[in-house]
Amino acid sequence: MTQKIKIKEIKTTHKESADRFNPSNRIYVRAAYGLFQKIRKLTGWGLILLFLTIPMIRWDGHQAVLFDVDKQQFHLFNMLLFPQDLTLLAWVFIIAAFALFFFTTYLGRVWCGYTCPQTVWTFIFIWFEERFEGTANKRKRLDQMPWSFNKIWRKTAKHTGWLIVSLFTALAFCSYFVPVETLYRDFFTGQSSMLVLLMVFIFTFSTYANAGWMRSIFCIHMCPYSRFQSAMFDKNTYSVGYDATRGEKRGPRSRKIDRSETELGDCVDCDLCVQVCPSGIDIRDGLQYECINCGACVDACDETMDKMGYPRGLISYTSEQILEGKKTKLMRPKIIGYGLMLVVMLGLFFINIATLTKVEMEILRDRTSLYRENVDGLIENTYTLKVLNKTIQPQTYNITFSGLKDATMIGPKQVTINSGEIFTQPISIAVDPYDIKEKKRTITIKLTNLDDSDEVIQQDASFFLGL
Repeated sequence: MTQKIKIKEIKTTHKESADRFNPSNRIYVRAAYGLFQKIRKLTGWGLILLFLTIPMIRWDGHQAVLFDVDKQQFHLFNMLLFPQDLTLLAWVFIIAAFALFFFTTYLGRVWCGYTCPQTVWTFIFIWFEERFEGTANKRKRLDQMPWSFNKIWRKTAKHTGWLIVSLFTALAFCSYFVPVETLYRDFFTGQSSMLVLLMVFIFTFSTYANAGWMRSIFCIHMCPYSRFQSAMFDKNTYSVGYDATRGEKRGPRSRKIDRSETELGDCVDCDLCVQVCPSGIDIRDGLQYECINCGACVDACDETMDKMGYPRGLISYTSEQILEGKKTKLMRPKIIGYGLMLVVMLGLFFINIATLTKVEMEILRDRTSLYRENVDGLIENTYTLKVLNKTIQPQTYNITFSGLKDATMIGPKQVTINSGEIFTQPISIAVDPYDIKEKKRTITIKLTNLDDSDEVIQQDASFFLGL
């Protein structure tokens, strides 16, 4: 091969970021304020409230969203789904995947920076650190100090807050699988089953460990998204970037010095972009897979630019094309392809929902004999009707059949089926054999909703008069 791949050698100049891959090297995240942090906080709190309140919603006397694994029933507002309907879940995952591909190609890792639970809960836990231990510098000094009453009570208060948040996060998650009206009551009265207690413990520990201790370690070393994001990125993808042309050569200077009086670029080398980064990286070294696109460094840099009297945007949401002085192409084959696939998958998903039946019926023939002759000389065929009510209310149906003249049905003519019930009902159909010449005929058994005559469930079955 004659072509060589160009590489960029990055020399680490920041002591704190030199060993950021070492899990024992803790990152003390400095608080950032600005437009993107307001957006992130509003988005995060909105999603948290949604996560906490959805299980509390009641719908027609039932919990609106409940995945009852024990009964193998899944309540979604007015829909009652069963394991055979879980193809819908597959569609949801496919749609989520293509949505992730589409938005990542266009806006980079906005999912990670603004909506990922790992990021949202990490910033909540950092909030507790700031309340009880102070700013980043104070937290660092506190960790370096010997143990004292001041250090013990601050650490205890912080970890207590973490555990409380982790516990209610676990309870909120479990309330999607256990009825919420019994979950909290049984848990706080000590009446929960061992399985529920185990679930709560596991998710409490996971939240506490991930958001409190692992944080960026999880994003960097365990989350696969950071590894395959490069397959979706291109030069037109908007992500957090540093304008090296404008910023270099870096260096500190007084705010009183005019920009034209120095050979330095706009970057004053304040390192705030590194201090506010939850992953501890230096965005000035270029795009890195550890970057979660949260915009903290953008707000920190804009604040510095305002103080220096320089224009904002030294670090901004930009693309490689813009940094090279070119125009970004919004509509390109990759993003069009992902968008079309997303639309197609959404269409198929809603078609699947629209074609879901409220009631499923299955007709099983008697396995012992195809037919029999009763005491009246009539030929009988016996069937077993299995009816599944997939609505959230009891339903009453009339049972009728067609396809045989002057035939009679032995069994109930009307049945009531409870919500989620698999109703089993044997019936027999008898006919005078002298009225029919063929040995086999197709009949249709129908269920007509008593409250809605337009709702008719029907299925064909074979009626045998001989061999």
